[in-house]
Amino acid sequence: MTETPNNQHKHVILLCSLALAMFGFAYALVPLYQIFCEVTGLNGKTSGRAADPATISQVSDREVTIQFLAQVGNGMPWEFRPTEHQLRVRLGEFNTTNYYARNRAAQAVTGQAVPSVSPGYAAKYLRKVECFCFTQQHLEAGEDQNMPVRFYIGDDLPEEIHTISLSYTLFKVPAVQDTSSIAKIANNQQ
Repeated sequence: MTETPNNQHKHVILLCSLALAMFGFAYALVPLYQIFCEVTGLNGKTSGRAADPATISQVSDREVTIQFLAQVGNGMPWEFRPTEHQLRVRLGEFNTTNYYARNRAAQAVTGQAVPSVSPGYAAKYLRKVECFCFTQQHLEAGEDQNMPVRFYIGDDLPEEIHTISLSYTLFKVPAVQDTSSIAKIANNQQ
């Protein structure tokens, strides 16, 4: 059975349209996934900006445990760790903890921390008022510093959550201030 040139032309147009539609869907998938995670609270992504402390309703008697974790990305020559591994906190109460960082390189290095919360749906209840993850951190060779995280956990945290883990991965920022590269690194890790 042979196809006429008209049928071949229709098939080529159909296949090209299908390939173009698949490319468009793949291109839109990352922003769609980010919107989905933001709406549902999945994937443990926290807000990239400070919470408004005026939104606290009241301090609750209920307590939960919050664990602090840290890791460095490939090529990051820093020592990076929480100063406390866990705290027992009351819902709605302001808390402060610190992360310690030391540049072990022989030259200055700039880093950016990317946060993650587990369980993922608890991310929308963990509200950071101050965090080193909101900005890039610059350390000279051999320099060290304590970097604060000031936070509270909303009193509307679901009853089934008793432990929350707040984890940061610290990435080296490229020497050239290419913000698109930084954004890609951060988005791939969240």
